[in-house]
Amino acid sequence: MNIKVLRGNPTPEELAAALAVVRARAAAEASIPPGAPTPRDSWADPARIASRRLPQPGATTWARTYWPG
Repeated sequence: MNIKVLRGNPTPEELAAALAVVRARAAAEASIPPGAPTPRDSWADPARIASRRLPQPGATTWARTYWPG
């Protein structure tokens, strides 16, 4: 693995901290067995978006799709 600093002049401590984060992330990904489902981030979970049923069609449906309750 080669890491190249393109801009700035990091101190040795800053560079070591960044490298520690990259190595920890690589180790975490390497520990997942091949073919195992990866955990989904909560922002990508469809249940977060569609947490309740949509209102039934009607005259005021457009208003009920935005306002809670």
